[in-house]
Amino acid sequence: MKFFRYPLYIFWRVWFLAWLLLTMIPVFPVLIVVTSSEKLYPVFFKIARVWAKTLIFVMGFKVILEENQVLAKEKSFMFCPNHTSMIDVMVMLSVTKNPFVFVGKKELTKIPIFGFFYKRTCIIVDRSNSKSRLAVFDEARRRMSEGLDICIFPEGLVPDDESVVLSEFKNGAFKLAIEHQIPIVPITMYDCKKRFSYTFFSGSPGKLRIKIHHFIKTEGLTLKDNDSLKKQTFDVIYNELISDLKLQQIST
Repeated sequence: MKFFRYPLYIFWRVWFLAWLLLTMIPVFPVLIVVTSSEKLYPVFFKIARVWAKTLIFVMGFKVILEENQVLAKEKSFMFCPNHTSMIDVMVMLSVTKNPFVFVGKKELTKIPIFGFFYKRTCIIVDRSNSKSRLAVFDEARRRMSEGLDICIFPEGLVPDDESVVLSEFKNGAFKLAIEHQIPIVPITMYDCKKRFSYTFFSGSPGKLRIKIHHFIKTEGLTLKDNDSLKKQTFDVIYNELISDLKLQQIST
């Protein structure tokens, strides 16, 4: 029976890639303009949000957002979501109105068309290069000084083993948040792995539940508090994912 589902999975993935790329072609000239200057980044961000919501809709996903605390427009934040799927970027764009900049891996710049604009609008890190990792901090500091929020997936990469609930967090997001005394915003994505993981023959339309947790304040913290801040953020997301898994097991 599984064999007969393979053509559907292939169509599912091709459908995603087609929309990912083809939706950019009609607005390519506009994107060239709005990514030519950092002053136009808020305009680009609005376009990116429409693009992300369109992609989520045509894939048959429905985002269900729960906010324990509402983001204020006049404040800066460090967004820290768990990383499980190819659609995490689109989901983050769809649920967050505040303009923010992704810190993203170099590998995504290789995707045709998407990678071109990704490189022009995100802070790119080559994790195999120590100089690149250090340069990310300087660039993130500069963008935050311009009033933009930052989004870092603190796991760094999507875990190779999809049975892993949450990988160990890296230090970068928490060092930056402490340095700039801005709140950490833990974000739990429950269903992205189930709906559209990196496993090719998997996925389905359905609900994407997202929770924006209570913010974790950094006022008064120093870099000596980095590990405890990182652990606190990890525990919020990990405990939420474990509780959800237990509820699912009970319901089935």
